[in-house]
Amino acid sequence: MNYLSVPDALAEVLKHIQTKHVEHVALHDSLNRVLAEDVAANRNHPPYDVSAMDGYAVRFTDIEDANPEHPVRLKVVDDIRAGQMPTIKVLQGRAARIMTGAPTPQGVDTVIRVEDTQEDGDDVLILTPPKQGANIRSLGENLMNGKTVLFKGTAITPGVLAILAMVKQKQVPVFAKPSVAILSTGDELEGLDEAVDAHKIPDANSHALYAQCKALGIEAKLLGIARDNPIELKAKLTEGLKYDVLLASGGVSVGHHDFVRPTLDALGITMHFWRVAMRPGHPLAFGTGASGCAVFGLPGNPVSSMVCFEQFVSPALRRMMGFNKLHRRTISARLSHDIKDRAGRAHVVRVVLGQDEQGYTVTSTGTQGSGVLMSMAVAEGFVVVPEQSEGLKAGDEVQVQLLQGMDFQE
Repeated sequence: MNYLSVPDALAEVLKHIQTKHVEHVALHDSLNRVLAEDVAANRNHPPYDVSAMDGYAVRFTDIEDANPEHPVRLKVVDDIRAGQMPTIKVLQGRAARIMTGAPTPQGVDTVIRVEDTQEDGDDVLILTPPKQGANIRSLGENLMNGKTVLFKGTAITPGVLAILAMVKQKQVPVFAKPSVAILSTGDELEGLDEAVDAHKIPDANSHALYAQCKALGIEAKLLGIARDNPIELKAKLTEGLKYDVLLASGGVSVGHHDFVRPTLDALGITMHFWRVAMRPGHPLAFGTGASGCAVFGLPGNPVSSMVCFEQFVSPALRRMMGFNKLHRRTISARLSHDIKDRAGRAHVVRVVLGQDEQGYTVTSTGTQGSGVLMSMAVAEGFVVVPEQSEGLKAGDEVQVQLLQGMDFQE
């Protein structure tokens, strides 16, 4: 029986995970996906030198000595709006009124802000000169025709999507999302649509895992509950193996009625490990099938299942989607209290964050039992007590894995 540390178990999982194939999606559907190909600019932008301010386009040599006591007077010979091409070359002693985004005329090298000028009939008085070349955006400053502007592996944020729109990328090459199936197992479970039975346990696992997948942008398939019956379990697992990833919670222990392991063996799944030195989440299994399906046997306790998802399943799914950043972002914080522990397994403590004049603080959500689902409902992050540690002290600086949002790191 393999009994792996958390880092070794994650490395074993990722060793068997491949990025999905390339597909093309509409621009507006590409948000939070990953570019599967480099993208080059199809034009210069700006296509010519343009003004970055409303003001006056001038020759710097005409206005370099201007000051409020002795302003420089220039004759205004043109009025250039955005989208309008200038027709007059600006000669010595002349200026052109210009709007933001309008192309600069020949002969000028500087734009004066309108706030630093004063109109006087057909003339303009320059009160304060900027540096030479000020307030002009140069041709190609943003994009140069033919130059790669976005690289394969780039996560598509709103800013990246804006660049894709600028280069007219109506269809965007991205890595496909994996298909995911979710199955709960056990006679003791009560389905969401079933009548309340005081002797059963509501199936929270399926719905928690579904939400965790959806938070990553994946719409998972719920396969329902497989009872502790080898025939029914085999049928459900066979259906789940048609997907890229199967998340099966419960039944991965070695009890007399835990049928998941022998059934997966019979279905040809190669199991790479069955135990991880972590709590909650010790009874975690991982295997792969000949079809390429990755199978995670998750614990039956909802907290354990959710913790295992964050530590192992989420990085695997993000790699399949082409992300380079696989792991939750961490921040440094100080413990507000002691955490007693025992060596032998990494302990994932659910915590909430606070802040004082010295920075972030972190506090346990309370009772850390693997059946206390409320600890996940209120948790803002995880603190992992190392496998060899016998606890942490109040005031210790720790790393907090943040659970909220889509902020990840390598």
